[in-house]
Amino acid sequence: MNPLASELNEQLSQHNPHVLEMLSDLGKNLFFPKGILTQSAEAKEKAHKFNATIGIATEKGGPMFLQCIQDKLSAFDPKDIYPYAPPAGKPELRALWREKMVRENPSMKGTFFSNPIVTNALTHGLSILGDMFVGVGDHVVLPDMLWGNYNLTFGTCNGGIIKKFPTFTVAGGFDVDAFKVVLKNTAEEKGKAVVLLNFPNNPSGYTPTVAEGDAIVAAIKEVAEAGCNVVAVTDDAYFGLFYEDSMKESLFGKLANLHPRILAVKLDGATKEEFVWGFRTGFITFADGHSYENAPVLTALEKKTMGIIRAKISNCPHPSQTFVIEALRSSQFLAQKEEKFQVMKGRALKTKAVLNSSKYDKAWDYYPFNSGYFMCLKLKTVDAEKLRIHLLDKYGVGAISIGKTDLRIAFSCIAEENIQELFDLIYQAVLDLA
Repeated sequence: MNPLASELNEQLSQHNPHVLEMLSDLGKNLFFPKGILTQSAEAKEKAHKFNATIGIATEKGGPMFLQCIQDKLSAFDPKDIYPYAPPAGKPELRALWREKMVRENPSMKGTFFSNPIVTNALTHGLSILGDMFVGVGDHVVLPDMLWGNYNLTFGTCNGGIIKKFPTFTVAGGFDVDAFKVVLKNTAEEKGKAVVLLNFPNNPSGYTPTVAEGDAIVAAIKEVAEAGCNVVAVTDDAYFGLFYEDSMKESLFGKLANLHPRILAVKLDGATKEEFVWGFRTGFITFADGHSYENAPVLTALEKKTMGIIRAKISNCPHPSQTFVIEALRSSQFLAQKEEKFQVMKGRALKTKAVLNSSKYDKAWDYYPFNSGYFMCLKLKTVDAEKLRIHLLDKYGVGAISIGKTDLRIAFSCIAEENIQELFDLIYQAVLDLA
């Protein structure tokens, strides 16, 4: 093991040994090298005559660039576009995102958590999480309505075992009791659990009520008090898109500093929150079970995170970080975001109104949804994959089949005035097959 990794592990051992126990073998071996990047940072401060460290080309006191590219980006200073961004992300962006998180999540006020580290969107954050905390045979607790990429990230790539519980009760609420059963079984069997909380949920479009959220947090605390180490992850990809009765905050604020055996990890990003999918700008934020006195734990985790970023992708794209900074600083940002939120809310409520007409009752039920981008039909008479193909071939309608009964509909990309026609076509396709 590299001495720098050993040093970070000793830091964790002294200040919260439970977090050290949560790390995978790879996580224990991670460190941020005192190599080119560290030496370049020192040179940036002190090399006032010549700086011959970092591997970029310069001219006229700034980065070299092609004018044909700069012509398209003339609103931005070349220094904010072309050089490498720092491995943890631009400091201005990290500070602005931290302010945004606290503003939108009042429960985070008064808690102690790391500065967000920039990732190459949220999927990259999940990959970092898997590398650092999911080893072969570790259990990852998830609802049965889950984003399929979790299987690839945590199962195929990291060797974890996905432990599913039913997402919904018969009455239609989040099945907290089923969650408790799987979590307790994992705690007793492994003594460690990675719990992934994705709200608004993909594919169901459901966010728990405040009471359900509190019950989830209480269940996690209960197993921690019984001696289980819990990596509690909030996948907040669709954060803010809450349309009806539900939590309006991430559970991260309630999980932060809750218990020494709970490490809260928040994954979020500009990707969907700010409608900039192609920018690939996300964040990973940590909060362990202690207060401000435990800063060394967060420092060690940040350095290990920077180490895996350095090893896998070196650093995240600079231009998109600059673009997000400009958006967050814009006086028009909040008003424009609210305008788009209302468009999305209108589509969600129109979808629910159409489905509640009873016209389609013989063909399907639908799972509860109140947020996000998606909703799911539960088909009664036809196979979901056969319906998906028939919709494409005969009607030119695209949807996602999940298992034999579920069809995911992204109302996020259907204009409100077209939603009735969409479900009429799906219904006609069901009649065709039935």
